[in-house]
Amino acid sequence: MSVVFDPLSNDHWHDPYAVYAQLRETAPVYRSPDRNMYCLSRYEDVELALRQAGIFSSSGMEAVLFNQQGRRPGLLDMLSIGRFMLRARVNPMRQRPPSLITEDPPKHDEMRAVVNRGFTPRRIASLEPRMREIVDGCMKRMREGDRTDVIRDLAIPLPVTVIAEMLGVDPERQLDFKRWSDALISASSGGTRDGGLRAILDPMGELRGYLRSIVRDRKANPADDLISVLVDRRHEETLNESEIFGFIALLLVAGNETTTNLIGNSTLALLSNPEELAKVQADPSLIPGMLEETLRWDAPVQTLFRQTMEDVELPGGKIPAGAQVALLIGSANRDPEVFEDPDVYKVSRSTRAHLGFGFGVHFCLGASLARMEARVAMEALVPELPSLSAAPSPLEYVDSFIVRGPRRIELSLKQQPMQ
Repeated sequence: MSVVFDPLSNDHWHDPYAVYAQLRETAPVYRSPDRNMYCLSRYEDVELALRQAGIFSSSGMEAVLFNQQGRRPGLLDMLSIGRFMLRARVNPMRQRPPSLITEDPPKHDEMRAVVNRGFTPRRIASLEPRMREIVDGCMKRMREGDRTDVIRDLAIPLPVTVIAEMLGVDPERQLDFKRWSDALISASSGGTRDGGLRAILDPMGELRGYLRSIVRDRKANPADDLISVLVDRRHEETLNESEIFGFIALLLVAGNETTTNLIGNSTLALLSNPEELAKVQADPSLIPGMLEETLRWDAPVQTLFRQTMEDVELPGGKIPAGAQVALLIGSANRDPEVFEDPDVYKVSRSTRAHLGFGFGVHFCLGASLARMEARVAMEALVPELPSLSAAPSPLEYVDSFIVRGPRRIELSLKQQPMQ
């Protein structure tokens, strides 16, 4: 039976790995008939595409995330465009914010050089004490009841608070940041992406309107935060207002979702593999390696998109110039040609080659931040897991065909046996 796969659908999200295995074995260069999009599932091909940015252009990400080509705006769309222009002072039909994930070199490299100033190893390392404070507060609240949701009570508050504080935004706006992040994910890669321009313009307009005043204030009154770093006139290169918005929108989505889903996917993996959980509980030094194995085994970011700039000949087939290509990160990370027993979760596995944070010029800027956040969270959570049991609730995943993670992980205290 031939495999059928739609890279822009999350219908298979509950277990995509069986489909990935079929693709690797029978159609490593698969052309989706419904989308006219090619899908690469083998590690060798995905790694090649990530490495050759000049041939596999990141403009493919923009084409997918802003899926409005050839669509005539309706009345509600026009109203959303008007609201966006009032809030952001730009026309979204003529100017889209440049982003690290949609730009190619040299523009990408110029922007990344500026942004790197806010993600130095020293700056990231300085955040660990504050992360531990946030996690301690989360764990205290989780212990107060007999039932908890790991996603709501730990995996979401940690990265949202860290990113908001890095940016220097008002504490009372942190819930807005999470709401905007969720809306952007759903509108660009989830069930509401067919809801018209308003599905993505309304949250983007709110976010950009809020950030405009902050950016202008930081230019006049620099503070010790990331936005001030990006507009610091003491440096020859800075980001303009549109570039800052594009970066912060990316940071909100990628920074929040990557860490939240890394914590969530790690928790699910340990709960479903009690022997591996016992190893980590007995030796907490295994936690960093356990997180790398989660990034391989159940990657928070499953798919990236590219557009070919020339004809490409691969062992599994040919891709013409100008084609849209889906790079199946989740599939590449389970390729048996690279990882022995790839479907088995092993916290002590060597995962040096995994593509969970990408590869090449687009390697995830916030990888060290996400790793630290997840490590601090799991160091606090792992000792508690043996005393918790999964509450009876259906497992639902985030509404997206790009990121993968549980919406909630409800746990309850195990009943102690009577003496």
